[in-house]
Amino acid sequence: MQKLNFQLYNFRFKNSENKVAIFDEIRKKFIILTPEEWVRQHVVRFLLEEKKYPKSLINVEKVLLVNGLRKRYDVVVFNSDGSIHILVECKAPEVKITQGTFDQIARYNMTMKSNFLMVSNGLNHYFCQMDYENEKYEFQKELPNYELKTQQ
Repeated sequence: MQKLNFQLYNFRFKNSENKVAIFDEIRKKFIILTPEEWVRQHVVRFLLEEKKYPKSLINVEKVLLVNGLRKRYDVVVFNSDGSIHILVECKAPEVKITQGTFDQIARYNMTMKSNFLMVSNGLNHYFCQMDYENEKYEFQKELPNYELKTQQ
């Protein structure tokens, strides 16, 4: 697989029916390794190892309903109260990130109401903070690191 614009992470691989599979730490199973899955696994490791989000708050590839249609998000990081902190859209490295990609994640986010968005094809990463009051998103240099919010 292609080198991505992330730190080097250690992954577990196995051959399954003449296909390479990669172990997903969140789903706790081997997943057939596609270019998009390669990016998704790097994003998960980035969130765990660089941003220090706990595994218990990360969810991978679940179905959501958008305007009555079944869609599947790539990665979500929850807040401890169950609200969504980060919504991530992953694309294969050869897929260019376009306005259409941002439109896609924005449509998903109308349902999910995330604080932050991340879009990555493994080579280019974009981070946005949502501003619901003004109905826009603002590009950021980075995602915030995990902080344990203490109860008052």
